[in-house]
Amino acid sequence: MPDVRFVCLSDTHFGASNSLLTNLKSDGSEVDPTEPSPVLVQLIACLRDLISKNANSQPPVLILNGDILELALTTDNIAAMAFERFLELIMPNNGQALFNGTINYIPGNHDHHLWETARETQYVDFISQTKLGKHLEIPWHATKMFAPDPVPSCFLNGLIRRHAYLGNTTKVGTIYPNLALLGDSTQECVIFSHGHFTESMYLLMSDLRTLLFPNRQTPRATWDYEAENFAWIDFFWSTMGRSGDVWTDVELIYDKLQDQRQLESLVLNLITGLIKRFGSSVIPDWVQSRLLRPIVRGLLIWFSKRESAAPDRDLTVEGEKGLRNYLEGPLREQVLEERHHNMPTNVTFVFGHTHKPFQRDIQFNGYSQWTKVYNSGGWVVDTVVAEPLHGGAIILVDENLNTTSLRMYNEQIDGQDYSVKVESATHAGAATNPFHDRIKSLVDPTKDPWKGFSETVAGSRPAYVTNLQNKISRKN
Repeated sequence: MPDVRFVCLSDTHFGASNSLLTNLKSDGSEVDPTEPSPVLVQLIACLRDLISKNANSQPPVLILNGDILELALTTDNIAAMAFERFLELIMPNNGQALFNGTINYIPGNHDHHLWETARETQYVDFISQTKLGKHLEIPWHATKMFAPDPVPSCFLNGLIRRHAYLGNTTKVGTIYPNLALLGDSTQECVIFSHGHFTESMYLLMSDLRTLLFPNRQTPRATWDYEAENFAWIDFFWSTMGRSGDVWTDVELIYDKLQDQRQLESLVLNLITGLIKRFGSSVIPDWVQSRLLRPIVRGLLIWFSKRESAAPDRDLTVEGEKGLRNYLEGPLREQVLEERHHNMPTNVTFVFGHTHKPFQRDIQFNGYSQWTKVYNSGGWVVDTVVAEPLHGGAIILVDENLNTTSLRMYNEQIDGQDYSVKVESATHAGAATNPFHDRIKSLVDPTKDPWKGFSETVAGSRPAYVTNLQNKISRKN
């Protein structure tokens, strides 16, 4: 009987004021990370109920697939406390641990700095163990994906040590940017990656370099993607939270970009500021109207058109192109290098990042006929109006590396329409997935704890919407 052996969760954005898994004060105006959010409590109750049905009592492995901590749009202490509430629920002081003691952490773009601190700590350890006078290797920017040696997370393990009852039983190991599980036959393979490298915005430095030096070789390896772009990702997407009052203004820009009037206001403010700084004689009216204003507006619109901001498709044409480029390029290169050019027959790819969960079989060059693709969505309220494609899912994997998606919610206009579903990537003529069938038989959306979870999400979302609306409407 197939059991839940791996649980993958992503895009929790712990600490963010728009994360359903971060607790808000009773009036909804500010976060209160001293308590877990009602949605988080119900989510863990659902997982605990499902895992209790395992025939094998061995607890599953937890895989945190990026953007778990919000380090760009809140301060480190808030993100840390919100994560601790999660930790206390899955590893309670007086109760059964939900997962085994090793947590695999794959940083995304909003918590990328956790990889930087782990990477630099790893390099310091390497230096200290290298004999004086021996050549030092260049710092590396990725771990192995197959049977990796996870880098201890100083930050998260420090949080764990605050909970004396956990002792040395729970540790977080960092793997970046890909983690692969390989079946006993070596033909079954599940690959986890946060997914930011499927979006061109996070390859900005590589694209600029290619524009400046068109004859140079385009990066093909995962570590080259990271080496060329890590500073940009870390700067803007992962360390803003420690930038004093600047991070609150950056968060405000994020929120205002979804409103056309607020976008125009941002453009006007920037133009006005430039004129004040440099003078109208340096920036005449024709430059403002014909060049500066369109350029600024274009840049802000480009920034606002992230994959997560496209409400009408679970994966845009550009998003599918980026996914294809990543799987057929650097990901495949890393698989072939580590597997001595032996590509597994059955590959499943799991990512998050877009906040729009889906599952689909897709054909990629260099892979078997079909690759199962799962997106785990996200847990944040990105828009004031409910977007039915936005939602959160948990990807489950059994001992034979069969996969299924536990779709916890999609945003609904009518609160009565929230319902948990179990979804599987498949195509016509595909064999039945016994693990999917078993999980589907165990999840009854009309009964607790699943029904209670749906009711909690429906009842909680309005407070986060109000919080977001207040920020969008805030004067600049």
